[in-house]
Amino acid sequence: MSAESKPMSASSTTHTSVGLPTFMNTLKEHGELIAAILSGIIILTAWLSESTFSQPVTVSLYVIAFIIGGFAKAKEGIEETIEDRDLNVEMLMIFAAIGSASIGYWTEGAVLIFIFAMSGALETYTMNKSQREISSLMDLQPEEALRVRSGKQELVHVSELAVGDHILVKAGERVPSDGEIIKGNTSLDEAAITGESVPVSKEIGAEVFAGTVNINGSITVQITKPSNETLFQKIIQLVQSAQSEKSPSQLFIERFEGTYVKVVLVAVALMMFIPHYAFGWSWQDTIYRAMILLVVASPCALVASIMPATLSAISNGARHGILFKGGVHLENLSHLQAIAFDKTGTLTNGKPVVTDTYFRSETEDLLPVLTSIERESNHPLAQAIVKYGETNGAKEHLEVFDMTDVSGSGVTAKVFGKEWKIGKAAFVGEEEAFRFQDGIAETLAKEGKTLTFIADEDGIAGLVALKDTIRQDTKRAIQTLRQNGIYTVMLTGDHETTAKAIAAECGIDNYVAECLPEDKVEQVKLLRQSFDQVAMVGDGINDAPALATANVGIAMGEGTDVALETADVVLMKNDLPKISNALNLSTKMNRIVKQNVIFSILVIMLLIISNFLQFLNLPLGVVGHEGSTILVILNGLRLLRS
Repeated sequence: MSAESKPMSASSTTHTSVGLPTFMNTLKEHGELIAAILSGIIILTAWLSESTFSQPVTVSLYVIAFIIGGFAKAKEGIEETIEDRDLNVEMLMIFAAIGSASIGYWTEGAVLIFIFAMSGALETYTMNKSQREISSLMDLQPEEALRVRSGKQELVHVSELAVGDHILVKAGERVPSDGEIIKGNTSLDEAAITGESVPVSKEIGAEVFAGTVNINGSITVQITKPSNETLFQKIIQLVQSAQSEKSPSQLFIERFEGTYVKVVLVAVALMMFIPHYAFGWSWQDTIYRAMILLVVASPCALVASIMPATLSAISNGARHGILFKGGVHLENLSHLQAIAFDKTGTLTNGKPVVTDTYFRSETEDLLPVLTSIERESNHPLAQAIVKYGETNGAKEHLEVFDMTDVSGSGVTAKVFGKEWKIGKAAFVGEEEAFRFQDGIAETLAKEGKTLTFIADEDGIAGLVALKDTIRQDTKRAIQTLRQNGIYTVMLTGDHETTAKAIAAECGIDNYVAECLPEDKVEQVKLLRQSFDQVAMVGDGINDAPALATANVGIAMGEGTDVALETADVVLMKNDLPKISNALNLSTKMNRIVKQNVIFSILVIMLLIISNFLQFLNLPLGVVGHEGSTILVILNGLRLLRS
């Protein structure tokens, strides 16, 4: 029995040690809500028992309700007043509740505290909901990894992994750190990174990211980044930073709040005396109306109009692969009038592909020869030709001799004892190259394609045309932006012919060719002279200065670290249509904020006028004021929905 009792004891201890922190975290997270509900129960008890209990007992219950419901907000208000040396909304509520009680309206004062506590709890819920988005992200990254060294496997903490280490990721497990597959192939669920639920196939050499799920095969991954520098960690840091940065509207409201509170207090002080002498009101009516004014003129709903909506929108974007680095960028996005795009890797795939081939009719075995020679080169065009050749049956590896790379021009090599030249027109004979196949080269060049010629002792033997193809979704993205009245322009380092062809294919409004990094900056500055709000979309190091110059810099998620750090908005998947999604989210957020602000001001004005005309009593004033606060918070929470 004793042997069996020990495990039971240990299990019990473990359960308690895990359960207690969980309970404490729950209590801390929902503390304000629990206090508000408890305060409401005590108020209801006191109200129902007014005829049963003596007045001192009833008043004592109301005092307890005041303390339980109002403690958190009172503490917050007093601390902020001392720190900022300025009055705030919380202080107005304290004065209003105390003022109501001082003239005998204990129930109304307690209800005011209760509803104010409930609205505060709801706003805290919004903050916590936004924080839970971060917590849920952080929970997706494993804390341990299976490291492989000298054929042996060991379980280590992720922080112990170093660049170059090999780790084994089994089917069903999450990838613990960024790396490159060196063994195996699989499909990965990258929803945590890109917001895209469709699995992505991965083979040897493919890049994998921490937090993604390995679906159906074991893979060995070589670590390429320290655990604290992974893309996943950057996402978390970006969202945390965004949540702490306030939008211009929020900053204005906060600056306005202190002045407004002082104006309200002055108005209340005047209200306590002027109506008595000017309109013949009784002292009781005058003081009562002053207390109602103190309640209804408080800008609680106005203050709560922006932050919950902003946090909800940022959380929504992060959940769908759109990272905003702050409320200011989210707010500005809907005002965009022009967007400049980098070409390579942004509008296009960034990798050339073979689009056309023309061979001399008597040259039957040219493709295997061409493919074999290009296998010896690391040039991107050569790799594209090899991929095309192997896809079209040229998988045989022919022996290549005397391979020579002529920098900037092409290569020479011998196959089957015959000497071959592969490269630019000038390298193989420009005049003859452009006469080949009835001058087809000139037509292809006008289409913006890069031409590679193949020649032997008998002259031009073939022509291969390559092009950096545009992304599948580029046309749709550009079309949507133009329909929304946004001017689009492409900035590229390519020559005029290629730039013109790509711009026409994308459907973009304008283009600027042969742009160096400093030229892109100048072009963005010129756009800002013509348009109030300009965005720049890019992915490379050379785009970083232009991203910083634009009103809003938008980086492609698969771009360089410099671009990601410089940009204001990051599209975690290189998905251009998500720019429109981000614009829509920004527009919806700004619309909801406007609704909240207008509604809040109208309610305050209506309540103040009704009070002055003596149509309004204190209970209705409390419900109208605090009810409007709860409504604007709930309206902001709508942005959490997909």
